[in-house]
Amino acid sequence: MQPSPRPPAARVSVLGKPGLRTAHSLRACLGRFVTGVTVVTFQGADSRQGLTINSFSSVSMQPPLIMVSVARTAQAHDALRDRRFCVNVLGAEQEQVARHFAGGGSGTPRWADDPAVPRLADALAHITCEPWGAYDGGDHTIFLGEVSGFDYRSGDALAYANSRFTTVAEPVLGHEYLM
Repeated sequence: MQPSPRPPAARVSVLGKPGLRTAHSLRACLGRFVTGVTVVTFQGADSRQGLTINSFSSVSMQPPLIMVSVARTAQAHDALRDRRFCVNVLGAEQEQVARHFAGGGSGTPRWADDPAVPRLADALAHITCEPWGAYDGGDHTIFLGEVSGFDYRSGDALAYANSRFTTVAEPVLGHEYLM
């Protein structure tokens, strides 16, 4: 006898149940995963805009798609919808750039001269995207972009782990993949 299929589970937040850990401890747990640091830049209604993001990933090679996850509370959230954007992967020396676009840094970012979309000068890599879709992700929106251009350079990467910036060194061997 085949077991009867389960009905779809209702969405339940386990963080709100008594005796379970808090959202703060979940954030601390997730912080053990080392992520790269990016700044997503785009042309807003009146000016160039950007925001620091560490929720970035490749999604597909055919077609070439990437995703960024943006908090609904972020000032740039609504302005990003349906706009061309650039994911700027930051080098280890660009911590102040990350802090600037996270709202806590000083200084003025250096912009590259790119007519397609605003992007940062000296980023470790940049990926220019056309909007592909936007999807509900709870308190975030998952924006997919179709890659329309990219470039990169050698160097160590800026990373984030345990609520701190750190560095991921570029491997010494294996540079043939850069060709």
